Amino acid sequence: MPLIVLWDIDHTLIDNAGVSKEIYAAAFERVAGRAAVYPARTEGRTDRLILAGMFRDHGLDTPAWPDLLPALEAAGKGRETELARRGRVLPGVRDALVAVAAAPDVVSSVLTGNIRANARVKLAPFGLDVLLDLECGAYGADADDRAALVDVARERMNTRHGLARNVPVVLIGDTPRDVEAALNSGAHIIAVASGIHEEGELRAAGATLVLPDLRNTPALLEHLRTLAGPAE
Repeated sequence: MPLIVLWDIDHTLIDNAGVSKEIYAAAFERVAGRAAVYPARTEGRTDRLILAGMFRDHGLDTPAWPDLLPALEAAGKGRETELARRGRVLPGVRDALVAVAAAPDVVSSVLTGNIRANARVKLAPFGLDVLLDLECGAYGADADDRAALVDVARERMNTRHGLARNVPVVLIGDTPRDVEAALNSGAHIIAVASGIHEEGELRAAGATLVLPDLRNTPALLEHLRTLAGPAE
C-alpha cells in the first residue's frame, strides 16, 4: 500500500539558529508598528497561533490573517543566506530524506506550522526542498490547528498523486503537538527527540515510537514499512 510521510521542519529537519523567531519579530513589527518586547512562543504551533499569541502577549488585538500573511512572507524573504550561515541540517536528515524519496510507493512532503513561503526559505539553503514534494504539503496558513493540516495534506496528495483518503499517513516531528496532531487525525507518529522535548515528554504525549535522531536510516525505513497499513 502507498504511504504518505509528512515531516516537520524546525528541530526535526533543521536547526534554524534563532532565525525563525527573528522572522516572527519582524512580521510583528511590520503590522504592529513597534518592536516586539516578548518573543514568539513556537513549540509546534502554527504561524496563525504564534502571531496571535504575540499580539495577545503585547496586549493588542490580533489582526486579521490576511494582514498577517504578507507580513510573514516579507519578513522571511531573503533570509536564506542567514539561515545557510547560522543554521544547519540535523544529523542523519539528508540521508533519511534521500532514502524516503527513493522508496517505492512513498510520497514525502511536509506538515509544518510555517507558511509555505517560509517553509521553502528554511529548506532551500540546505538543498532539502528538492527532496520533498512541497506542492502537496500542509502549511501554517492552511489552518490554526495542526491536526487539521493532516486532512489538508491528504486532499493535496489525492489531487496531485491520485492517492485515496485511506492511504496511511506518518507524521515525523519533534514536539508533543506533532504527536497530538497525529493521534487526533488518525495518522501514525514517529517522534524524534531532536528538539527541546526529551523522549519521556514525547512518550507522555502518546508517541509509542521515539527516535533519538534520524541517523539510523535503515531503522527508519523499517519503521515506515511496518506502518504501511491502516492507522489504528
